[in-house]
Amino acid sequence: MAETAPSAAAPPAKAPKKKSAAKAKKAGPGVGELIVKAVSASKERSGVSLAALKKALAAGGYDVEKNNSRVKLAIKSLVTKGTLLQVKGTGASGSFKRNPALPSLKRQFPRRNKKIIFLSNGSFQSHPLTLQKERKKTNLHFDF
Repeated sequence: MAETAPSAAAPPAKAPKKKSAAKAKKAGPGVGELIVKAVSASKERSGVSLAALKKALAAGGYDVEKNNSRVKLAIKSLVTKGTLLQVKGTGASGSFKRNPALPSLKRQFPRRNKKIIFLSNGSFQSHPLTLQKERKKTNLHFDF
């Protein structure tokens, strides 16, 4: 009775689009951390100006001309968070100080653990004697 006509050939399968390789994120501190370090390293009473901040970042190897908008956004966000205080100016211009109400840059870890040594740069490592004891535990000695 009613015959079904063979359907038209299926449309050719499209090749999936290749995603471009995502750029690897550079290792190292972000712009905000660099700015906070530069401001806290400054000895100026009246704070650090935007131009002086850019010079300090450029001296540290950061490409300020290429990432100018990132620097401005980072400064604005640090001011809104309260990490930096804006002494003069508005927006990203003016002078900036580190907020004295905030704790220092060093990490706050309890000193109870004697297996960890805290270094002057704020990082920490395991105590050398602890490492030797752990190595002795893991090394199995078989005497035959």
